[in-house]
Amino acid sequence: MANVVVTVKIMPDSIEAELDSIQEQALQHIKAFTKNEETKVEIEPVAFGLKAIKITFVMDESQGSPESLEKDISALENVMSCETIDVRRAIG
Repeated sequence: MANVVVTVKIMPDSIEAELDSIQEQALQHIKAFTKNEETKVEIEPVAFGLKAIKITFVMDESQGSPESLEKDISALENVMSCETIDVRRAIG
């Protein structure tokens, strides 16, 4: 099987939410899910001071859908939602 590059977008529940804490917890879940340390984090301004966390990571496509990971991250404190916004097959 090939590797896929997945990007998830995490929306905090308010502008006061501690993004560093959410990011750290989300990365722990992602690394446990993928058994891979390769990640890239971006903070994306949304509106009125609200910022989303976009995390890109590599996983083996044989693991199937990252849906269970989305649910785990969505259940974190101060997280409104987590959704997969991009999945691409890795080349090489």
